[in-house]
Amino acid sequence: MIEKDKYVFLLGGHDLEMMEIKNILVGHGLTYYDNNLEWGAKLSSYSEYFNGEKTFVGIELIKDIATPKNYEEIDHHNENSNKPSSIEQIAGLLKIELNNYQKLVAANDRGYIPAMEKMGATKKEIDKIRLEDRLAQDVTIEDEKLAELSIKENLSKVDDIVIVNALTEKHSPIIDKLYPIQKLIICTNFQIDFYGHGASVVAENWQNLIKENKVYSGGGADGFVGTVKGAFDETQISVLKKELIELIKGI
Repeated sequence: MIEKDKYVFLLGGHDLEMMEIKNILVGHGLTYYDNNLEWGAKLSSYSEYFNGEKTFVGIELIKDIATPKNYEEIDHHNENSNKPSSIEQIAGLLKIELNNYQKLVAANDRGYIPAMEKMGATKKEIDKIRLEDRLAQDVTIEDEKLAELSIKENLSKVDDIVIVNALTEKHSPIIDKLYPIQKLIICTNFQIDFYGHGASVVAENWQNLIKENKVYSGGGADGFVGTVKGAFDETQISVLKKELIELIKGI
């Protein structure tokens, strides 16, 4: 176990993995700050806590400001997509073993349902993890209903690509209800996400946007790519949508 007084952990956007990381930190009596952030969480949200004495561990935080003097990054998105999941990196740092539930949480975050299936998880276990993940992301009953309505009224296809114009900003209930689909685009006027086959190709073509912290990616070759909330206006999203469709056609 690490020196408890040395480290301060800074939690990123809420999902099931982040909440389980929080549980681990609490269970081991470690210092952390949780500002209840969403995906796309930024390091600047915690700048008030910085000092030159502690080692700060930022978990899935966009480095939009200079890092503290002693800083360690935990992430498995964008340029860190070749690394283990964040909860696995935390376990490595703390020199602890994850239990079976935590391994399922890691698999879910790293590779979604296919990764849990590969572990041998039952449908009941998978459904439980997915529900808990949506709840951790503050998906409400209303979001679930809007997801169903989005699929019913706003679903279209271009070749083998399924496109859903979402009526909610919470996309996970739409993804879960449509699984398994090979290529899925979910969009609003100000956000666009792609899930499935060819995600790595999109990420490669959008590397400049990823470096500018306007786009994020993860989950491997068939993972996901999406725009950061507030990074693009309606016109830019429309252009990116057309570009995205052309990139993944025929892959």
